Amino acid sequence: PLVPSIFAPIFAAMCCRVLPPSTRAQQGSLRPLGRSFGAMISPERRKTMEKQNWQVVGSHSATKLCRWTKSMLQGKGGCYKHTFYGIASHQCMEHTPNVSCANKCIFCWRNHINPVALDWKFDTDDPEEILEESLRKHYATIEKQCLSPNALEHRKAEARQVRHCALSLVGEPVAYPRIREFLSALHRRRISSFLVTNGQFPKALSTLPQVTQLYLSCDGATAEQLKSVGKPLFKDYWERYMESMDILATRRERTVCRLTLLRGENMAGPAEWAQVLQRARPNFIEVKGVTMAGLFQKTGLGTMNMPTHLEVKDFAQQLCEEMTGYQLACEHEHSNSALVASEAFRSDENWKTWIDFEGFADAMAQGETLSALEYTAATPSWALLGSPSEGFAPTETRQLRARARPKWSEEKELW
Repeated sequence: PLVPSIFAPIFAAMCCRVLPPSTRAQQGSLRPLGRSFGAMISPERRKTMEKQNWQVVGSHSATKLCRWTKSMLQGKGGCYKHTFYGIASHQCMEHTPNVSCANKCIFCWRNHINPVALDWKFDTDDPEEILEESLRKHYATIEKQCLSPNALEHRKAEARQVRHCALSLVGEPVAYPRIREFLSALHRRRISSFLVTNGQFPKALSTLPQVTQLYLSCDGATAEQLKSVGKPLFKDYWERYMESMDILATRRERTVCRLTLLRGENMAGPAEWAQVLQRARPNFIEVKGVTMAGLFQKTGLGTMNMPTHLEVKDFAQQLCEEMTGYQLACEHEHSNSALVASEAFRSDENWKTWIDFEGFADAMAQGETLSALEYTAATPSWALLGSPSEGFAPTETRQLRARARPKWSEEKELW
């Protein structure tokens, strides 16, 4: 039936999902570009995110202070990326230019606070304005942290200059239509880019310009595992995942396959994992035990699904035995992580998993692209596998637990 003329404007707005200008203005100062289908982040979702200390930027982006940024600002230790690659955690901004995702992972540490989307049907904000607003909000948060008596004076000055951007906060960065321009804006400011993709947008991934380090999040070694753990929304999720693996193998910059391990879910077959990972031929494989999330109760997970650090290292070692040309290089006990690295990053018994950030920034400034081995740096001894500190930097002061964590999962019942 025809819509009465009096209701036509309302009906049209609902179909197109276009918010009134006054509402859109309240959602952010960034200007949407191109055809508008409305803001990705609704006022209700924005309110929920901000209540949980998210800094919403424009209509589809966000930044949030990482706990490791605060920790290193206070001299209490950096994240695993500090140990594995040399990132200064207190100079890192965790961000996403696209909060929407095409997966509903059962271990999501963001507790599915973000929307899902299979394609881009939203306002598209200007990348330069996204970055400027994100930096402004990040620096405002840093200033609050600097008021703490625990913040170290020399770290305060350093933290006021972002040097790294972890595009891993939530969502799928490569699905942002103007990701190329956003990355260029980062690199012009000599900010390194660590971009994580879920492997469900291979077409966008294939056109991605060079980043400092490119991650593929790997949740399963088989189609069944990926469906069970990653909960992808695309019907052809496995084909997309495999195509992303193939694309990773062609990339010139540093590439990483990141495994989030869950006991009883995706840890059963190192040989199956090796077969899939060899397809991507990554420079590095991060093996990380899942961490507790508020979502666990809803998805039926518990502490017994969380492998211990020894179990993570044991799995990583089994992986190395199944793959030619890879060895265990580093560990970070505090993050329950281990780094498997290509032997190409080892010479004369010395590992070079760290990054020459200045060399990469210089190359970007000159319009050059580098191969993964052209911007390496030596890995310090304290970061290597088997070091007494298990990857904790000697420049930091460790806050010891009242009692040590269980070495094996079977001990958890007595812990």
